[in-house]
Amino acid sequence: MASAIEAKRERAERKLKPEGVIMNILIVESRYHPDVASALVDGATAALQQAGAHFERVAVPGVLEVPAAIAIAMRSSKLFDGYIALGCVTGPAHLADVFYAETMRALMTLGTSGAVLGQGIVLAGDEGAALDLAITHDIGGDAARACLALAAFRERLTS
Repeated sequence: MASAIEAKRERAERKLKPEGVIMNILIVESRYHPDVASALVDGATAALQQAGAHFERVAVPGVLEVPAAIAIAMRSSKLFDGYIALGCVTGPAHLADVFYAETMRALMTLGTSGAVLGQGIVLAGDEGAALDLAITHDIGGDAARACLALAAFRERLTS
C-alpha cells in the first residue's frame, strides 16, 4: 500500500501529463503455461493497442509471482497508470484451488489498496481447457479493458 506522500506525488505527476497523453500500462504475465500465456497476452495487447495505450511486459515464472511483481513495480520510480495480471492455474483441484485462491487474494489486496488492476488469471482443469477459455472468452482483452476503465475512473476522480 502506497503511503499518503507517495500517492500525493503520483497524483501530482499525473496532473503534469498534457491532455491526450496515452496511458502507460504494465502487463505482468506468468509463463508457466506458455501457450495460454501467449493467448492471454495477445488479447490484452490487442485491447491496449485498440485503446491507444502504451504498454510494457514483464514475465514471471508462475501465478504466485504475479502479485509480487506488481507490488514491486508499484514501489519503483517508474510510474504506470495500471497493471494487468495474466496467468493460468491448472492441475489437481486441491493444488490448483490453493494457487488460484492465494493469487486472487493477493491481487484483491493490491486492488483494494488502490492499485489499478485488470485480472486475467484463468483456472481450468487442464492446459487445453485453459487455452480454450483464454481464446473464446478473450480473458486477456477483458483484463486490459478492465484496467483501462479503472485507470480512466481514477483519472476522472483525481483531475
